[in-house]
Formats: sequence, structure tokens, C-alpha cells
Amino acid sequence: MSNNPLGRKKSILRFRPRGGLGRKGPKPIETSPGEFRERVISEQALQNEVFESRHREEIEQAEAKAAQLVGVQAEGKELSPTRGDETTTASLGEARACDSIKEPEKPYEPVKIQEELPKGLVEKIKMVAGSLIDKVQNLIGTRPRVHKEIIVNVQPLETRVALLEDGRLEELAIERATDERLVGSIYKGVVRNLEDSIKAAFVDIGFEKNAFLHYWDIIPANLDSSVEIVEREGPKREKPKITIKDIPRLYPVGTEIVVQVVKGPIGTKGPRVTTNLVIPGRYLVLLPNSDQCGISRKIEDPQERKRLKKIIQELNIPEGMGIIVRTAGEGKQKRYFVRDLAMLIELWRRIQEQIREKPAPFCVFHEPDLVERTVRDFLTDDIERVVVDDANAYQRMVELVSQISPRSAQKIKLYNEPEPVFV
Repeated sequence: MSNNPLGRKKSILRFRPRGGLGRKGPKPIETSPGEFRERVISEQALQNEVFESRHREEIEQAEAKAAQLVGVQAEGKELSPTRGDETTTASLGEARACDSIKEPEKPYEPVKIQEELPKGLVEKIKMVAGSLIDKVQNLIGTRPRVHKEIIVNVQPLETRVALLEDGRLEELAIERATDERLVGSIYKGVVRNLEDSIKAAFVDIGFEKNAFLHYWDIIPANLDSSVEIVEREGPKREKPKITIKDIPRLYPVGTEIVVQVVKGPIGTKGPRVTTNLVIPGRYLVLLPNSDQCGISRKIEDPQERKRLKKIIQELNIPEGMGIIVRTAGEGKQKRYFVRDLAMLIELWRRIQEQIREKPAPFCVFHEPDLVERTVRDFLTDDIERVVVDDANAYQRMVELVSQISPRSAQKIKLYNEPEPVFV
């Protein structure tokens, strides 16, 4: 694979949702495609960074020096991504800036679709029960007043996902068919070079530019302060402590190593990787190489945190592994976590098979595409509907959601009207 710059100009993304774009509000901070992509993997998928980042400045300085080592002078300005592996996004502010036409306020109207009639008595009962539950939730005020829905548009060349609030566009994500989902993917690589002067290893993961692996990203890291640590009961396996000085001895040139991409290649820099692996699920994040457990601090209710701590103690977590409860797990019963953990452990088992059987360099886990990430990261309880205009994507989303929450699968709706869902 090549890291040649694509030379693609930044285009303005236009999207006019039902209700118009005339709502006033604070000017949002502009987000570059790369920054949004990393947020989808970290903030949206994990709700906050999992491992502490106290060495971030040192690592970034070493990364800049690494670029100089290959003959490129770092100029301190943002460079264009070298490949199309980033998800392009446009916020409401970007769309408003490029579209000055304002429309009068309109009451919220959901995207109109032709509902499929239930087949059989059981399906009819489920439909009536679901409708009754929705009405009761609305009456007792357990649901926010803001109507949220996700619109998924699948085309041969790209997939677009829009988040609407009361019919107005809040966020738009685009993934092209030619994009490679690099950030979040896991590779079996080979150490090709060690630079003790910048405390970094260069790992061949199959790209033209070797991946940058700082020594701090090899040493097992503690959980970030945004995660409350939960001490599990029972004996813990003692692990030998590794220091910076041990890295050249433990990982000499030619050593095979499993790493996860945390930052895509930019300019002359190769991708940045770490050995502190994280595998996000719907309600949990699996830490296959760390036995630490925790709860996202964004779950603020003390009683809920106490309940989740008890659930963590009761889960059958394999020895040497850890988990973090995501904010999506707030209020969920134990069975949701049991199911999510089983799926993550099975996924890690398949990854381990790839690690054992495939020669390096090789990608042992591809970060899911935008359709699957939408199910994993954006389909929260406050989302009323997900409307998708492709039958194959619809079927895949229903299957994915059914594995996690069968009732939530009823939120997935197939759009087959003659008018395009994106108008």
C-alpha cells in the first residue's frame, strides 16, 4: 500500500434536513476529518480516553523528530492526510456557513416511510406492546423532548450517516468506499528499527511508511482519570514491571509485535500505534492486555455507579483482561453486559487465531465500517429511529442490534420511498 498524498481538496458538504438550517446557536468548533475519526474511535466508542495521557507531549515531540529523521523538516502547520482512511464530517455550523437560505420554523416531522405490516399474531402483539411502552414513557417523562433520529444513506461510492434533532442536522459523517479504516485496526507487525534518542520503535505493519511506536506506548499504561477504577475481588496475577530501559532488550529489531493504530499517517509521518489494545463493544470496552476495570465518569449518579460496580464484580472476566463500562451502559441490566462481554471475548479469540496463524505484517482486526459503528456508537436509548435506505445495510443493522438488544432492533426502519432520503 502506498502513502502518497491524495491531493483531494476539502469540499463543502451540503445537507438540508427537514425543518431547515436556520436555527441560531453558538458557532461550533471546526473539526478536521482526522480529529473526528479519532473521536469516533475514542470519544464516541469509549466515551473518553481509556489510558492515561501524561506522556502525550513527549510522544508528540518524538513523533515530530521522527519525521526529521527521514529528512523532512516539521513546520508546525497541519498537513493533509496521506490516505483516504479518515471519515469526512460536517457539523451543523459548517452547513449553516455554506447555506445562507433560512426557512421558517416548522414543527418536527419524522422522515416518512411506509411501515411494514406485522405478520402473524406474535408480531402484532409485539408492535402494540412497543407502541404502548412508548406512550407510557412519553407520559411519565422518561424520554427527552428532543426527537432524535439517524438517517443512513448507502450508495456505491460512499455511505452517509446524519444525526437529526427535531428534524435538523446536528452531525454528518461520510465514509467513501475507497477509504481504508485504519484508526482502531489491529496489526501483527515487525520491529524494523529502534531509535533510543527519541525512545521510539518503527514497526512494519504493511505500509510504505513504518508505524511510529513510542516506548511509553509499549509499557502497560494505567487507566485515564476520566475512568473510575474498580478493584475486582480475588487474587491478581503478578506481572513483571517494564521500564523504558527494558524496551530495546525485550523488543529487538526483528521482533513480532501486536499493535493498534491510534493515529493515521499524516504527511511524511507513518501511522502511530500502541500495544495497549482496546476493543469497544456496545456497553463495554474490552482491555485484552490489561486486568484493570473501571466505569466512565460521565455516569454521574452515585447509586448507578454503585450498581455497576457490583455488576463488574459479578461478570466472568477472563484472567489478565479488564473492562470499562461505557456511558451507554447506564441503567442497563446485567444481562446486557453479559451478552456484550461474551461477544467481545469471542471477537478477541478470533483475533488471537489470526495472530497465531498469519505471518507479519498482517491486519488481524479491521475497524468496523460506518454502518456498524453507527450501531455500536450512536444508537443510544434517546435515538427514536434509524432510517436506512439500503436493504442489505438494513438487514445487517437489524442482525447487529438484535445481538445486543432485540427490542432496539424495532427502531431500524427500511426506507424504500421513491424520493431520496437525503433531499
